[in-house]
Amino acid sequence: QVQLVESGGGSVQSGESLRLSCAVSGNTYSRYCLGWFRQPPETKREAVAAIDSDGATSYGDSVKGRFTVSEDRAKNMLYLQMNSLKPEDTATYYCAVAQDDCDTIDAWGQGTLVTVSS
Repeated sequence: QVQLVESGGGSVQSGESLRLSCAVSGNTYSRYCLGWFRQPPETKREAVAAIDSDGATSYGDSVKGRFTVSEDRAKNMLYLQMNSLKPEDTATYYCAVAQDDCDTIDAWGQGTLVTVSS
């Protein structure tokens, strides 16, 4: 059973940076997708970034050029470096894992709150 635990959320000013971390345990998929999603207040969850078992990355249009997803397989960690943060990035951020691709998520973390003030 895969377990994911996020950390690194907090409150920052517009233009500042944060790095989210996700500790991944129990991932035995040979082919997988690790993703970051976010859910702003009173809004549905949306995809932010993903990295697959081949190292290919993808990003949502609103974060391209500002966010970077990476994985440290030796440490079983997933990261999301967020630069040039904007108030509209305020949300609870979740990491997730899926077998093959991120269209169907198999497990979610508990979420970490990011608040960006102007």
